[in-house]
Amino acid sequence: MHSSLWAPAAAIVAATVASATSLSSICTDSYAKQALPLDAIDGVTIDASSVSTSLVTNYTASSIFFPTDTFNYCNLTFAYSHDGIDGDLVHVQYWLPEPSKFKNRYVSTGGGGWAINSGSQSIPTAIIAGGVGGLTDGGFGNFNTQFSSAALLANGTINWQATYMFGYQAQNELAIFGKQLTRNLYGVSSKQKIYSYYQGCSEGGREGWSQVQRFPEQFDGVVAGAPAFRWAQQQTNHLSGNVMQKTLGYYPSNCELEKIMNMTIESCDPLDGKTDGVVARSDLCLAKLDWKKIEGSSYKCAASSGYGGTTPAASGTVSAKAVELVKTYWKGLYDSDGNRVYFSYQPGASFDDLDTEYNSATGEYELDISGLGGIWIAQFIDYIKDAQNIDSLDGVTYDTLKEWMIFSQKKYGDILQTTYPDLTDFQAAGGKVLHVHGEQDFSIPTASSVRYWDSVRSVMFPKKSYREGAAALDDFYRLFLIPGVGHCAVNSYEPNAPWPQFTLQTVISWVENGTAPATLSGSTEIEAEMCRWPLRPLWTNSGKKFQCVYDQDSVNSFTYDLDAYKLPVY
Repeated sequence: MHSSLWAPAAAIVAATVASATSLSSICTDSYAKQALPLDAIDGVTIDASSVSTSLVTNYTASSIFFPTDTFNYCNLTFAYSHDGIDGDLVHVQYWLPEPSKFKNRYVSTGGGGWAINSGSQSIPTAIIAGGVGGLTDGGFGNFNTQFSSAALLANGTINWQATYMFGYQAQNELAIFGKQLTRNLYGVSSKQKIYSYYQGCSEGGREGWSQVQRFPEQFDGVVAGAPAFRWAQQQTNHLSGNVMQKTLGYYPSNCELEKIMNMTIESCDPLDGKTDGVVARSDLCLAKLDWKKIEGSSYKCAASSGYGGTTPAASGTVSAKAVELVKTYWKGLYDSDGNRVYFSYQPGASFDDLDTEYNSATGEYELDISGLGGIWIAQFIDYIKDAQNIDSLDGVTYDTLKEWMIFSQKKYGDILQTTYPDLTDFQAAGGKVLHVHGEQDFSIPTASSVRYWDSVRSVMFPKKSYREGAAALDDFYRLFLIPGVGHCAVNSYEPNAPWPQFTLQTVISWVENGTAPATLSGSTEIEAEMCRWPLRPLWTNSGKKFQCVYDQDSVNSFTYDLDAYKLPVY
């Protein structure tokens, strides 16, 4: 660190902040350099020469994660390195609101899939909420470089620095710098509080939990959507559908699967007491499905073109083989001894992990291996004997998938599982978590979030009954299952499904005003409210009265005994 060269910085900022009443006055390289949080992290050196500011006016931000708004902001970027690590360079980006609209808030944002940030899709949420927004490139090269591209060294071994940065370290550093930078830029005295928040979905949801579990005082409030918990199981599980196809020897057209999905939605829609095109009680669905009606039903789809080539028109009737495949898929992964390895998606979710590829040469549908699962095994689990078969999955069995999961957990459990269940320190620090998950998520099983919530409940409140423990968790941690919603996005198959667009505003109100959300408000009039777990939606009086009720059968349906493991899987 070279802090002595910049010792007058805080004094200079304090002296000039009175005149920094406009965005243009703070959006200069010289002002930003004076505000750099140079001593915020030991062993880290900020490159002052890398500072870059850019004033953006009349920017319109639109996303499902925040309300559409038009605003001015300053884009501030700089780079830093970890002392003693050759070639290490991390870029961070912060969006700064106009001083007149600043509300003493800082907001970090996360990524999705293999990406550690979501670029302009997420960071505007901070400006809209009156805060400084931040994102990081994790040290992977630039803001568009994904972790999978930086995860291996030139010799093919794991880049552990990149892996730890992706796992939790980069987000922690982003927030430490961001909070101090915010204080410096806007001249907030040490006696005033900077409220700190986080918002992310999918991998971004996992990144948020990585901070809650490891750095309990980092954020006052966290919005974690459909978090990618348990990378060992989650990523490998993307291959379960493919292995089921290989095992059963059947590769349906997407048209046939879509027919099953649409009939499932139609059948299960009324189970919450209201027919509105939304499956709000997927927990009741499987017991009510009439498979005899589904098998033999006709389907027809027009030809389509897109990623992977052209798919011809398809028509036919749902086969017994397709029904067998979907039943196996929804049942989840079991090993050869009949022990459960992992769970699957809820009925009504699209069958993305069962997608097939049309071979125009043979006129047949073939295996289309999941990219998320394939990359994970090929790059990260290459010491397993069957990993070389990832391009074909030849010889890969259900037991192989279990072996890969166990190996993954052993190797990366402390970095990427992100399921540490004791949140006592976070609760003691006064933090709040708003955890949301689409009930028809097709990429991360909804049951994954329920399992983690239940792990926290049972670990933190072991002497309380289930409902007493749930009430105790309500003090700081609330989980909402969103009916009809897919993976971090609205669902075109269930367009009336609600979407909680104001989750950041909700957690801000919870933190700053003490207003805990009993329900979440949705974005459609038909399905307007969402219940917090373990309460479930129910319409009575011919679909006119909405309520959230406790249903033990629902709780049971989301509770799984992963008895294929000898150690607990939180």
